[in-house]
Amino acid sequence: MMNDGIKLKWNNLVEKLNNRFDEDLDFQGILFLIGIQELGKGHLKLNKNQKLDVIHIAVCALLSQWDYYEFEGHDEEGWPHWKSTEKLPNLSPKDQDKLIKEAVIEYFS
Repeated sequence: MMNDGIKLKWNNLVEKLNNRFDEDLDFQGILFLIGIQELGKGHLKLNKNQKLDVIHIAVCALLSQWDYYEFEGHDEEGWPHWKSTEKLPNLSPKDQDKLIKEAVIEYFS
């Protein structure tokens, strides 16, 4: 469970992003936004699998802040790649969401 301080920071961040982008962004939408930023290719038409890849880019970029992933470089199409550092603890889905939300808060700080 998120503590009250993290929950307040998360809610404030979501409100700020919703106002900034005039959207009602949810958790996945925020991850997609970060992934697009990290991809650095601007506006793209993406298929479903590419959209999932963009969210994966976000998670790797976020968790690399705490050395859970290490940036390896870009492939021939310019997509970034990370490798796991094997430091990531075995977490429940709820705890994974909490960890990623904390990383999102830090990312935007």
